[in-house]
Amino acid sequence: MEAGQVAALVAAGFFAVAMCAASYVLARVARLVSAATALLEGYRDRADDLLRRAQAAVDRADEQLARTGALAETVEQVSASMSELSDQVTALAGTARLIASGVGGPVLKLAAAGYGVRRALALRRSGRVRELPARNGAAR
Repeated sequence: MEAGQVAALVAAGFFAVAMCAASYVLARVARLVSAATALLEGYRDRADDLLRRAQAAVDRADEQLARTGALAETVEQVSASMSELSDQVTALAGTARLIASGVGGPVLKLAAAGYGVRRALALRRSGRVRELPARNGAAR
């Protein structure tokens, strides 16, 4: 063998060893890329699930805010109604005081007398008249 042939044989050997090393490195890199891909898919799945849950929470919060807004409007309506009622009661209070102070006494006495007469007539018509207790010890 000549020196050129030996050099070519040595070069071919080194080339074969280099290709084996490169194949090994490429296989390891391929395995690393596969593991990284699987890891990223897992993160993406979990991120999608997290985003779905966050969206559901936002939707529930939006529904609660809508209900709260409707409730606040109802409370405002009730408050306005109560204010109007308070104004009406205040307006009627003066009239009620006037009636109670001036007309109330005689009207109440007249109503009580009317009730008493009606009750007495009703008892008399039904035949359930009972004797009143005697005054000052004297019988009637």
